[in-house]
This record gives sequence, structure tokens and C-alpha cells, in this order.
Amino acid sequence: MVSMSRRARLVILFVSVPVVAFTMVGGFLGQSVGREDTYRHLRIFEDVVSLIGSNYVEEVDLEDVIEGSLRGLAGGLDSDSTFLSADDVRRMESGEPLPNGEIGVEVTSQYYLQVIAARPESPASRAGLIPGDFIQAIDGQTTRRLSALEGNKRLRGKPGTSVKLSIIRGNQSEPSDLELVRQRVTNRAVTTSLLDENFGYIRITRFSTGASEELATAVAELRDSGARALLIDVRSAAGGSFEEGIAAARLFVSSGTLLRRTEHGDRQVDVTATAGTEAVDMPLVLLTDFGTAHAAELFVAGLSGTSRADTVGQRTAGRTSLQKLVKLSDGTGLWLSWARYLQASGDPIHRSGIRPTVEVKVSVVQFGEPVPSGDEILEQGLEHLRSTTL
Repeated sequence: MVSMSRRARLVILFVSVPVVAFTMVGGFLGQSVGREDTYRHLRIFEDVVSLIGSNYVEEVDLEDVIEGSLRGLAGGLDSDSTFLSADDVRRMESGEPLPNGEIGVEVTSQYYLQVIAARPESPASRAGLIPGDFIQAIDGQTTRRLSALEGNKRLRGKPGTSVKLSIIRGNQSEPSDLELVRQRVTNRAVTTSLLDENFGYIRITRFSTGASEELATAVAELRDSGARALLIDVRSAAGGSFEEGIAAARLFVSSGTLLRRTEHGDRQVDVTATAGTEAVDMPLVLLTDFGTAHAAELFVAGLSGTSRADTVGQRTAGRTSLQKLVKLSDGTGLWLSWARYLQASGDPIHRSGIRPTVEVKVSVVQFGEPVPSGDEILEQGLEHLRSTTL
């Protein structure tokens, strides 16, 4: 074997501490390994770096190579975990906000960035982006193996500035290019209307801070207006906090287990309704789709799992893991999934999603083609609500 240079050895020493730390928090290759196996992997890692430095056709920056390997190590666990640079850690710890101009998408990392949801009335929604679309490039730069955190940062900017996206949908051989103008989020998280004199319609676009209180106010106003049953639409609701999704479910369930949370080491914690609380007792139907994610899925699981509400539409996204920052000794860090929510029955939500009571098949058109008129999920949801309240 070609001997390793002094510089390469210093780089290996520099990176060993983060790798060992990663092992200690339970992330190395997704399982606990013995000390000898860990050292064996580190020796192989050292050999690979040495061979790259002494044999690769071009001169390489070994620090960049190692950082790339750490990103791959973290990203190999799941699409929500990632390795963070020291700048990313400082930004996260300081609470420095991203620019408030956005296009209204939630994304995950699936080789390229993939759209989880496009918020209603956002630039992305108006442009026709839907759950499952791949963002192949942002402003001409590939998103290949880009983390969701980094992707979200690139999509944000000052309101009024534009961003160019290359989109792949389905089996398209060539991406479709479009340019979107970022805007500041100003729309309310919860909006309402009366579909007729008996049925109230509530649209929740995101479970941001205060959304559960907005929802409680909306329910009271609709009841005062004569609504005797509710249709709650959480399609493409992917933003906000898990706490708000749970608080919203507690408005409608007064007792029992809503969800379970599983943590490292198979520890499970029950998430229960608020004992002694007077819950809203109006009949409910929930509308879901592939963009129903994160906090919205906890809301759906809390109500459907307790038989409080039926669901109509499509399977939800299956995105219910929690992440935390783990700092490493050199100032870098890990954004690491440490827990996931389950249904009250113990059935998984993450990656599996929640299947609706009444499934509605919706045709997906090629990007750029006219979207069919009408709203089949809304129509079937209203029909199901009528049939259950007669």
C-alpha cells in the first residue's frame, strides 16, 4: 500500500473524533457495533483516504473528501439526518433566521430534492408543483445528494427575488425549467367557509405557532353560524411544529392515547389527550393527500386512530421523525433523527403514511399540462360527511 502523507494522517486524526462521536450516539451504520469493528472501519476509512490522495487522477482536497464522506454517512441513515458544517452549527445555535422570502414548498432529500408539499396559494402551488416532484437543480446547481436543510436554505431569499428550478415529474426524460418569485408568507394558517347551511369547511395550510388556537376559534365561529358537522382539509399541510399538531388533535379528543413516540433504545412514550378537557363533539371528516406531512400527520393520526374522524383522500406523506443537533468537537455537528411518532396502535407512520378510510384516486398530469377542473377529494369528502351525519 502507498504510505500516507503527514497531511493526510492529520486529516484522518481530525475526522476520527467526529466519527467516534457519531458511533457513540448510535448512528454508525445504523446499529451498535463492537469496538474492534469500529476500529476496523476506521482503518479501512484511513486506507481509502490514503489511496485517493496517492492515486486519484487529479489533486484533491482531502478535507473536502472527508466532509463528503461524513455527509454520506449521516445521509445514509435517513433523508432527515445530515452532517452540518461549523457555519451551519453556528447559524442553528444562534437562531439566525433564513431570509423571509420563499416559494412555499417543503422538501426532503431523495437523491435529488423532492417536494413533500406545495402550500396552497404559494408560488410553487400556482406553478403546478405537487408532492413527489423532484427539484433536479436550483439556479443551475444540481441538488444531487443535497440535504433538505441545505436545499431549504438555497430556496429562500429576499421577497421579490427569483429562483430558477429544474423539475422532473414521473418518467420525464428531460426536466422542465421554471422561474418563481419568492414572497413573504402572509396568509393565515386556518381559513373557514360554510359549504352549505349545515357543513363547515376548515382549511389548515400549516401548523405554525398558534394554529391550534386559530382552529379552536374557527370551530366556534362555524358552530355559531349553524354548522353541525366539519370537513377539515389538511392536504399539502406540511409545515409547522409537531406540538401544534398534537394540540389541535386534543381539541377533538378528551381522553385516551393519541399517539406513541419511539426513541433511541426502543423507549416508547404515550402522547395522550388532555384529561378532563371538554372536546369538540361535532362529526368530522378529514381530507388528506400525499402532501399531508409532519404535524398534520399527527393531527390525522390522533383523530383517525381514536375513531374520532374518518379520512378521505390519499395516503399521507409518512414524515414523522424528530431531529436534534449533536455538536462535535471540531465545531461541526449532526442533525440526527432521534425519535419517531407512531399511531396509538403502535403501527408506523414514518415512511408508511396513514391510509384514508375512503381512498380517492387522482390523476397526475405531466408537468405543464392543464390540471383537470373540479376537486374530487373535496366532493367525496363532503358526500362521506353527509352520509355519516344523516
